[in-house]
Amino acid sequence: MTVDLALQRAYEECEAITRREAKNFAYGIRLLHPPERRALSAVYALARRIDDIGDGDEPAQRKVEGLAAVRKGLGTLGEPTDDPVFRAVGDVAARYDLPIDAFTDLVDGCEMDVAGTSYQTIDDLVVYCRRVAGSIGRLSLAIFGAAGEPGAPGIADDLGVALQLTNILRDVREDAGRGRIYLPADDAAACECPADLSDDAGLTRLVAFECRRAQEWFDQGFRLLPMLDRRSRACVGAMAGIYHRLLRRISLDPGAVLRGRVSLPASEKLWIAARCLSGGRGSAGAA
Repeated sequence: MTVDLALQRAYEECEAITRREAKNFAYGIRLLHPPERRALSAVYALARRIDDIGDGDEPAQRKVEGLAAVRKGLGTLGEPTDDPVFRAVGDVAARYDLPIDAFTDLVDGCEMDVAGTSYQTIDDLVVYCRRVAGSIGRLSLAIFGAAGEPGAPGIADDLGVALQLTNILRDVREDAGRGRIYLPADDAAACECPADLSDDAGLTRLVAFECRRAQEWFDQGFRLLPMLDRRSRACVGAMAGIYHRLLRRISLDPGAVLRGRVSLPASEKLWIAARCLSGGRGSAGAA
């Protein structure tokens, strides 16, 4: 049996990126069997690259060019390349029939960030959330072998919206300082919060309101878990459970996001992952 050493090294590089960069997702990915773990690490590595381009310090035009280069790479997946991430993703695409348009959606979402898109309504924001987070859910389903389950892609999208809304709430003050306002203007007005989120009392009311909305998306997204096999269910349960626990923490003290980044200690993340692997509940609502 011939071993493709270049491909093996490509997967190893993707797993190294995942261990280094995936502060929350790594807890779930490590629960998968090795083939699926390698495949999802490759997906994460490319998603991380796309995110880093959109969130980096380069001028907007350089970001646009970087995202265009990713689009070009997606169009040549499976062809010989010296890029280890694209090499690994090309192999995953062949093995698991990845929906490559989901990567394109992620690029579209990052382009919205580069353009400084703001959101008037929750429906506008959901479009963005589905592109930058629901896309990862759909890619993961292909690796889990559950893409054909009735309704699964849409429910994976819903779970992605829940995770992204939680991210937005966690980083709301930091993002506002960078000129990025994600929370819908209509919701801000309803909570008597200025559009620039400059009033702490108004922003606290707005965060509390959006926490309730994010919980509704989690309720919808957690319906995905029974559709997955044991290892895949543990993986998704751990990743989503960590974010759900984070949302609960913000819900209990909405003003905490004004004082700094709310996070969970590593010990709590490990507990959630262990509970999910044993078949228990890693988070309230994650059955």
